[in-house]
Amino acid sequence: MNLEEKDKAYIWHPFTQMKGAATPIHIERGEGSYLYSADGKKYIDAVSSWWVNIHGHANPYIAESIYKQSKQLEHVIFAGFTHTPAILLAEKLLQILPAHFSKVFYSDNGSTSVEVAIKMALQYWYNKGVKHKTKIIALENAYHGDTFGAMSVGERNTFNAPFDLLLFEVYHIPIPTENNIDICIQKLHKLASQNNIAAFIVEPLVQGAAGMQMYHPDELDLLIHIAQKHDILCIVDEVMTGFGRTGKNFAIEHIAAQPDIICLSKGITGGFMPLAVTICTEEIYQAFYDDEQSKAFFHGHSYTANPLSCAAALASIELLLSEICQQQISFIYNSHLAFSNRIRRNKSVKDVRVTGTIIAVELNTTDDSSYFNSIRTSIYDFCLSKGVLLRPLGNIIYIMPPYCITHKELEIIYNTIEEVIVHHQSQLINVTQQTQLATN
Repeated sequence: MNLEEKDKAYIWHPFTQMKGAATPIHIERGEGSYLYSADGKKYIDAVSSWWVNIHGHANPYIAESIYKQSKQLEHVIFAGFTHTPAILLAEKLLQILPAHFSKVFYSDNGSTSVEVAIKMALQYWYNKGVKHKTKIIALENAYHGDTFGAMSVGERNTFNAPFDLLLFEVYHIPIPTENNIDICIQKLHKLASQNNIAAFIVEPLVQGAAGMQMYHPDELDLLIHIAQKHDILCIVDEVMTGFGRTGKNFAIEHIAAQPDIICLSKGITGGFMPLAVTICTEEIYQAFYDDEQSKAFFHGHSYTANPLSCAAALASIELLLSEICQQQISFIYNSHLAFSNRIRRNKSVKDVRVTGTIIAVELNTTDDSSYFNSIRTSIYDFCLSKGVLLRPLGNIIYIMPPYCITHKELEIIYNTIEEVIVHHQSQLINVTQQTQLATN
């Protein structure tokens, strides 16, 4: 068998209905914004390979940092032992986060960082003897991962339907947009007044898997303030938005009220190694710091604080904080704004949303906007044929590029999206015109 046949024979790919799935593209190497396939084609990685490669592929500085660390210490059990990269990374994270954060807990992926946060919040109240605080509030359309706790606080949908009866009860409130902020506030107040809410969890400013739905920092500020006024712990899931995606190092830098727990992963190592952290305040940590052994936080992973991952993260954060990278983040944001103005009036475009380095183009179609919109596959294939990797969320095309991307490469992506609109004109429909015809 050749490699492609072996892939089909041995591998089960994520988020894929394997029956009838196209043969995966075999990537041999990456460099900067590009991926190079075994058949000689190259693709601009416009989504940073699921949002992780913030500095592009095969960044030499991060690679060298991992190499140096690998010659010194590749891994060590993290219970009863520690090592320099983990200490320095925790210190660096606390230096660049708001000052009220105090302790860093290591894990290995975004879903697990959320799982840790949920357990941390629930045990906080348990350790304090407040046994009735067991419920959690989340936003509608939320996605926080695919482990059971993360699924529970996410939107109940096709992705987790087989497990619905096993997920714990969570209250959901609407995403706080300008149109429904009053309803959102009323519902939050009502739920919070029950006095049984342990935590409130949000994706700050941008709901990724929901279709890059965006809302204003003022609304987030208000919700966190209300929750904390009712003595509810606030968790922000910055797995996607962290490390520059919203234009600042972290989305919570856009707001005044500050959460009690933050979850970070994806861009933390620049896409080189699996790593996640859950960071909390000193007040939360102190609820576990006790002579009573049963109050300890009994959670861990074999690869907790892996030295290679920590070394990669330190190098990635150093690049992120550099003047060149910060200028690139600003450049991408301004480029997205210009492109949004370029296409906003197109009748086939329902909406264009921009936050930092993220832009989402929602297309008008005969089907409702959703992950399963029928136009998704044709858009994906068309963009690949043009040498651009875009992974639409149904009829919503988004760009989340590596920060090393150039003006020329962005223009190729923008032009490809404009071609999508023209190429699929027969499948797109002006909903406004349709509504007018129905009225007449």
